[in-house]
Amino acid sequence: MIHSYKMGGYNIVLDINSGSIHSVDATAFDAIITLESREKKDAGAELKSKYPELTDKDITELFKEIEDLKNCGKLYTSDLYVLQKKKQIPSLKALCMNIAHACNMRCTYCFAGRGEYGGDEGIMSFEVGKLAVDFLIEHSEGRKNLDIDFFGGEPLLGWGVVKDIVFYARSVEQENDKKFRFTLTTNGLLLDDEIIEFTNREMHNVVLSLDGRPEINDKHRLLPDGNGSYDKVLQNFEKIVAARQGKGYYIRGTYTSQNKDFVNDILHIADLGFEEISLEPAVTKPNAPLGFTNDDLDKLSSQYEFLAAQMLNRKNEGRGFSFYHFNLDLSGGPCIHKRIAGCGVGTEYMAVTPSGKLYPCHQFIGDEQFILGDVHQGVSNGKLREQFNEMDIYSRAECRDCWARFYCSGGCAANAFNDTGSAAGVYKFGCDLFKKRLECAIMMKIAML
Repeated sequence: MIHSYKMGGYNIVLDINSGSIHSVDATAFDAIITLESREKKDAGAELKSKYPELTDKDITELFKEIEDLKNCGKLYTSDLYVLQKKKQIPSLKALCMNIAHACNMRCTYCFAGRGEYGGDEGIMSFEVGKLAVDFLIEHSEGRKNLDIDFFGGEPLLGWGVVKDIVFYARSVEQENDKKFRFTLTTNGLLLDDEIIEFTNREMHNVVLSLDGRPEINDKHRLLPDGNGSYDKVLQNFEKIVAARQGKGYYIRGTYTSQNKDFVNDILHIADLGFEEISLEPAVTKPNAPLGFTNDDLDKLSSQYEFLAAQMLNRKNEGRGFSFYHFNLDLSGGPCIHKRIAGCGVGTEYMAVTPSGKLYPCHQFIGDEQFILGDVHQGVSNGKLREQFNEMDIYSRAECRDCWARFYCSGGCAANAFNDTGSAAGVYKFGCDLFKKRLECAIMMKIAML
């Protein structure tokens, strides 16, 4: 099974099951496509009608090259991984700690409803945080590296608790043969010198929220008084990124149906000097004012192709930057388990609320049917966890023959639930965008070679 397309002046063929990528001339491109479903005699006749200049010798040599690729497992390969589906639930490796179900901003598209997730405001206590660390250690059998993401709401509203959790986790690393990696996701309003120093010392990564151009950011990322936040956070972001001295960070924003020219927002962030950028489409309930429809797909797809071209140009000019959704590791990417099962929602990864409730991920928080248990008693809803363990690219009918399945791993369960009513479903709009981004990422890899 192959996926073939043209972009950026390249003729690209992806062998889906092996992951082999071929950049070929127009003749070979057509030959590979034709031979997938035709006998050599019929394929040869079709090629000669399209390329009269081809001799029988040319076609024979071309077909031999294609056959050689097939014989060495780089073209028309079979799916060898269906038998590698996981059977038992993997051990836990990551927690999203919702330090605060409260926020000092009022973003228009916030899925968490002012950071409160449909409930009351609350700040996690150190006692709950400590139990969460203990829970992660206890249920991470066979793993050394563990991840904790401090999230919200706005986690800096509970900054003292964040620090105490980090200190506690560090204090028990050695005796449990673990190594913690921390991430802080923040809107940046409360960043100061002390927070920046601690964060840059202890946090493996920081995610900083900015939506792009001032007029776009300030339309959606609002302060409680209704004013925009751009000017208040930008200086803080510039300061913390400079102080990180090469450590991981992302400027992470959201685009909505009100800025379908979102590439201008990405380029604006790059022009500010930030080199690690992620901009995500808003995921809303169907027919929501800021959401997207299928009519937007062509516009958004052309934007991603435009972004890829701009990034290549800027790289050649010595002012390149990284876009999260174009990052593609073709040599040492995710293991086959991750390619099949995805992010590990509800199995390897869970979210913890300020009161200590456990959910499959932060996007399910507030919906009581998705409570897995709590950090006091552990997982009590084993059936729900097993349901998440069963979800992968082979359990979703839409994924089984999709050319991008080993890259998207079935997509986001929370987005699927919001769109279809089932976490085991498929968010088709998101799938279509993912496939376009993947095509762009592959083309850029070829261009950079």
